[in-house]
Amino acid sequence: MRKIMITMMLLVVMLPVFAQEAKQGWQVELKKLAFDLTSTEVKNAEKYQGFADARLTSDSQTSVRGSWDSVADYYAEHYLWNNELTMDYGRTKIRPVDGDTLTNENADKILFTTGYTQRLWKVEDTLGGFEMGPFANLGYETEFTKANEAPRRRVLRGKAGWKLFEGKYLKELYAAIVGERDFTYHPYSTNLAWEAGVKTEIPVREGVIFKAGALFRDYLDYSATPTPNTNIDWEFEADARLDVQLYKNLFVAPFVSYYTAQADAFGARGENIYIGVSFSFNHVFHAAK
Repeated sequence: MRKIMITMMLLVVMLPVFAQEAKQGWQVELKKLAFDLTSTEVKNAEKYQGFADARLTSDSQTSVRGSWDSVADYYAEHYLWNNELTMDYGRTKIRPVDGDTLTNENADKILFTTGYTQRLWKVEDTLGGFEMGPFANLGYETEFTKANEAPRRRVLRGKAGWKLFEGKYLKELYAAIVGERDFTYHPYSTNLAWEAGVKTEIPVREGVIFKAGALFRDYLDYSATPTPNTNIDWEFEADARLDVQLYKNLFVAPFVSYYTAQADAFGARGENIYIGVSFSFNHVFHAAK
């Protein structure tokens, strides 16, 4: 065992040599600004309820969803300091022919993370190449508006683990231990979990890129249980999109996103599936060399 530990320590010291030719400097990028909007306005629908044409009898409704993903990363010779801000918001408003207006949020998330990754090893010929090393980051998650019957989500989350990153196809693959401080409910809770995630980008042809990602988080312990019990036993989310270039940095993308979670207090699993087409824009303000 002692020989194994000494060997691993030597590898930690020696492996940074492999990362010397990797890119360095600031990478400031708007990775995605996407917006979807649909609106249906129906007039005098109450007078046409006996007609067979749904265009005359349907409810007026408006659906809007926007997404933002931006990064400011600094690549040094032996480490990466990454900062990312992601925001996602979606709302549907339905104005029935007879009845009160209904408003329903289908997405609401703001997440800022900052972290450090050691660039220990650069692999050239496997899976299109990638780097690897230990990492640690800190993030804060909240939302634009609180749900009708729940307080605004506020979670401070730290992670530490090992990941593969910055590959041609494999953008991120990691496993980590997660510690959370959940300020959403009273009493505040300190939670422990483990987590694994992956992000990939695969060029299909010129101007077409397939992007996919997934995350699984399994909670191991809670320091407190709110009333009612809103603790999650585990959660899984995945998304996939096909970015098709329309003009320069403007893309159209059919996509699907999926989220499921299992409550700690009962057996019924919740699910959310969202399918659509979005128009998105990206721009690199400064590229690392």
